[in-house]
Amino acid sequence: MTWDRLVSDKRFGLEHYHDSKPGVRSDFQRDFDRLVFSSPFRRLQNKTQVFPLPGSIFVHNRLTHSLEVACVGRSLATETAITLKKRHAGAEWIGRLDSLGDIVAAGCLAHDLGNPPFGHSGEKAIATYFSEGAGRSLHDRLTDAQWNDLIHFEGNANTFRLLTHRFNGRREGGFAMTYSTLASIVKYPFESSLAGEHGKFGFFDSERESFIRVADGLGMLPICKDSGHVMYARHPLVYLVEAADDICYEIMDIEDAHKLQILSTEEVIPLLLGYFDESRQSHIKKVMGYVDDPNEKIAYLRSSIIGILVEQCARTFVEHEEEILAGRFKGALIDHIPIREREAYRQCEALSWNKIYCAGDVVEIELAGTRIISFLIDELIKAVTNPGLNYSSLLLAKVPRQYETDSPSLYGKIQAVLDHISGMTDVYALDLYRRLNGMSLKINN
Repeated sequence: MTWDRLVSDKRFGLEHYHDSKPGVRSDFQRDFDRLVFSSPFRRLQNKTQVFPLPGSIFVHNRLTHSLEVACVGRSLATETAITLKKRHAGAEWIGRLDSLGDIVAAGCLAHDLGNPPFGHSGEKAIATYFSEGAGRSLHDRLTDAQWNDLIHFEGNANTFRLLTHRFNGRREGGFAMTYSTLASIVKYPFESSLAGEHGKFGFFDSERESFIRVADGLGMLPICKDSGHVMYARHPLVYLVEAADDICYEIMDIEDAHKLQILSTEEVIPLLLGYFDESRQSHIKKVMGYVDDPNEKIAYLRSSIIGILVEQCARTFVEHEEEILAGRFKGALIDHIPIREREAYRQCEALSWNKIYCAGDVVEIELAGTRIISFLIDELIKAVTNPGLNYSSLLLAKVPRQYETDSPSLYGKIQAVLDHISGMTDVYALDLYRRLNGMSLKINN
């Protein structure tokens, strides 16, 4: 792969109208701004990241997480570009590298747009509705590719659909994002039939041709397109978006858990100091001594860790640039950083799995979310497959018109249901669940 093709401001769905617009904003900055002002992005403020949405203590939701990932991603990509420009000085396309920060920031901002309510448990709830629940009855009426999309439902693939699909009443190309921004969010550039045991993939069968158009337009390397399956090497900027996400969610989950007193100050500080050598630890301890608030101590440690991980991930990307461009790089950037930082990160991961993700409030959200989402899918699929029934017509009247509930195919009808549910906030999904169960009615006397 080559940078002169990988960085492209061609817009999806508007290819025939492509031109470089004058002005102070680049097309990639326009991507970022377009996302900020979109309804799906605003809805992230009421979607769970890990912990229940805030009461008296504010913890991260999908919106604040995405904003922070975008900040880290921009810094990471900008630092990477500075070094790459020195390496490739004199190349005709060298100016394209100036856009890496804007592309990665937009990709980071968009990376969670397709996630359903109630955190990652929402994805699992949708997938298991079809693999284990009432949705199993639909198996014989769908193609293998369509069925794999459903039993492996993936927020990443749903993000690509949200950004590219032409929903009812919308323009061609969906958000009409640039090719490079779209490619930067596809962590798993292959179809659901290749998802394997980890269940991850990058695009639904309905967006298969759209992804191929973007990938081929950018010169991404096809791995098995001619075998009947679609798989490409990752767009290089995916590694930077992924690293920014990895850095933020791991460190911020620990900070949130500390604020909620799931983790004590005494166990968090030694854990986070593990990222630094003895000299740096002495300086950090001295600075922390200036404040008494434990949360401020952890915040200072968090900012220091983000700085060092940005530096090391950028260095790792540059060191492995040739492998990345050739599609030979394995794993994530975080897997290849120096041993001290890598082991410290693994220790944080282990603590998160052992004490955070199994915490009572987190598990309760997963249980409630699974019940709510399964119920809503079941009710809406019954409605779209039996639209003539009175209850169905009443329920479908509540579905926004942008979703194609009257699609001629069963797969299209199911996708309309999942489009609607995955776009819901936690609060709306819970409210609709209560209303449909008769637990929340407004009746005037």
